[in-house]
Amino acid sequence: MPELWLPGAEIHDLGDHAPTDQQYPPKAIAHITWDRNATAAAPQDWVPYANLVGYFTGSGAGSAPHLVWDPFSGRTAQLFPADSRSKSLLSPAESPTRTNRAGRVVIQIEAVFFPYCRYQGGVYARLVDTPCAGWDRIHAWIASWGVPDAWPMGRPTDFSSHRDEQVWETRGGWYAHAHVPYNDHTDPGSWPDVTAGSGSPGTPPSQQHPVPPDTPARYQVSINGLPYGHGAQGYQVTAVGRALVSHGFGDHYLSGPGPSWTDADTENYADYQGSLGYSGQAADGVPGEGSLRRLLGYLPGQRTVSVSHVIAAAQTDPGAEQGHLTYGAEVAIVEQALVDEGLLEQRWVDGSFGSRTVSAYAAWQRRCGYQAGAADGIPGQASLHRLGTAQGFAVTD
Repeated sequence: MPELWLPGAEIHDLGDHAPTDQQYPPKAIAHITWDRNATAAAPQDWVPYANLVGYFTGSGAGSAPHLVWDPFSGRTAQLFPADSRSKSLLSPAESPTRTNRAGRVVIQIEAVFFPYCRYQGGVYARLVDTPCAGWDRIHAWIASWGVPDAWPMGRPTDFSSHRDEQVWETRGGWYAHAHVPYNDHTDPGSWPDVTAGSGSPGTPPSQQHPVPPDTPARYQVSINGLPYGHGAQGYQVTAVGRALVSHGFGDHYLSGPGPSWTDADTENYADYQGSLGYSGQAADGVPGEGSLRRLLGYLPGQRTVSVSHVIAAAQTDPGAEQGHLTYGAEVAIVEQALVDEGLLEQRWVDGSFGSRTVSAYAAWQRRCGYQAGAADGIPGQASLHRLGTAQGFAVTD
């Protein structure tokens, strides 16, 4: 069975799953969020992806799609599994089909876009004018669910509508929102082609220069607010590289690992994904949330640590069940800092402030000049601030 969740997507499961109507052929529905009205003469700033994810997981959950896709960065949030209906189509009582369910799958994608949006100084009239980052992965995943690479009512090139109930009920493939019977929206206006070869008109830049099959994947994803994949920078990249080595997946490193994601990181991560049973694009060497959590035991976050949180973890984790994580992401930042200070072995960076981490932190306190009971391994504000200053993370109360 294909993957229910898009590899690499940020999962925000809304629950409320419901089956589709299996008598109809499989479909994918293309939308844009169209959250502002702009013109060529008066462009408007693009609405951030996080805003739309927040909307569809909050007050807009009643019209949520399967995927919310940022075509500029490739970030994608998934709100329903592939085999459930989502809710972005109108389905009035007079419709012969339940439009959100009218297929073996009916996978709906909302691209975070409106015509003439302004993004980082550029103005984009059509969705296909954007980088369409991450499109290849979305397309491959949807194709794995049996959705044909075809537009039964024609690939959208403008905001005109074309609705045909007989085609809708009998033919699988890709449909614009403007094609769905008993709906009144006319989006998306354009969409990355699902059939055209390299360099075809309207093909997004990411498809115009395809990467040779023997070249490592060169794109990024964002997980828990941090980048992974080709060119990503940060402490989380080092953490992944070290974990890969510790798990026996470091053969491609000539030096490092370090804080810059290189092809060697991608190749090692692909080997790790293969060991989990992933294949194809799911094993292209760019992390997904599930495999990253399995590798590290936690998801790295922004480099901010709360004194009260790590104190609570240091007081709770040693006596808790093996692997207990009180504040795993923050504890992992402290643990990695202790490793970089030469006080803890890399294999103990697991997000649990267990006895070895307590001992390592006590060694740090002694290095700071504390003695006896003041070096008990329970972080204090002053010592934690000193560790943060030395290793580049922020400390809050």
